[in-house]
Amino acid sequence: MTETGALTNAGSEPEERVLEAALRPKNLDDFVGQARVRQQLSLVLEASKIRERTADHVLLSGPPGLGKTTLSMIIAAEMNAPLRISSGPAIQHAGDLAAILSSLTEGEVLFLDEIHRMSRPAEEMLYMAMEDFRVDIIVGKGAGATAIPLELPPFTLVGATTRAGLLPGPLRDRFGFTGHLEFYSVEELELVLRRSAMMLSLKVNSAAFYEIASRSRGTPRIANRLLRRVRDWALVNRLESIDARAASAALDMYEVDARGLDRLDRSVLLALCTKFGGGPVGLSTLAIAVGEETETVETVAEPFLVREGLLGRTPRGRIATAAAWKHLGLRMPADAIFASQSSGELDSEDET
Repeated sequence: MTETGALTNAGSEPEERVLEAALRPKNLDDFVGQARVRQQLSLVLEASKIRERTADHVLLSGPPGLGKTTLSMIIAAEMNAPLRISSGPAIQHAGDLAAILSSLTEGEVLFLDEIHRMSRPAEEMLYMAMEDFRVDIIVGKGAGATAIPLELPPFTLVGATTRAGLLPGPLRDRFGFTGHLEFYSVEELELVLRRSAMMLSLKVNSAAFYEIASRSRGTPRIANRLLRRVRDWALVNRLESIDARAASAALDMYEVDARGLDRLDRSVLLALCTKFGGGPVGLSTLAIAVGEETETVETVAEPFLVREGLLGRTPRGRIATAAAWKHLGLRMPADAIFASQSSGELDSEDET
């Protein structure tokens, strides 16, 4: 992925994670946004402390970059418990999960990121571990195989997923609390940026905070990343303080436009409008046209473009909306208008 794409992609590179970790809030009071989830989670944790028991298992769902990992760290801190971090893709065998569970201490918080990507055998082992705090270790093979029960200390599982619909019902039902994280408003992102700027000792005025927040796709992780890039731009240009003009110039240089679209987003829309007359066109054809992998277009660019109302998914393929033509400064031809109106409902099964 290009540098520009990385700026507005909610995933994290290793070096970025170190910087992001320093900006993470350490308790629920410092956590900005997600008011309903914070209130509900605070109640769950407070009740657990009053009862002097481990907190119920927690499932956090929502797009990347909204604070699922941060909330897991806060849960551990609020419960004064150690935190163990792993991920679904790293647990491909039941033995992998058994090794993690058997080494947990009483009250420990186990965070499993992308829990929907865990293997089925491990998933089935997790059912019993969550409900009865016990796992069965299979010794031997075939007819001579024996199941040895292993008791586990009480622990709290915090699962995070970007695709809650892929979680099987039996696993989802074993979580005592489920919180869905929503995209942030510009005002909430400004609060996130103000806190980060203070921690980074940056002088940023209100207009600059708004400029950065409005280009951050409703995602705190992206907002903090853009703030650091604006900081770098100001440092190189020897600016002691950052105003809206400086923030705009910096983000324009990184090809993040006023609506938060980056190079990849604009390439997808331009190809759709100029090469395919606004569509409909299949996803794989569109990906080839912009020189990217199909998965990159589908998982990185498309969700934001659909959410912004710039791209539509129909049974016949992807289409550019009237808003896309307007954003690109192009005139929408009559046949494109007809195609967009006759391509069927959005979010149906798409041609790929």
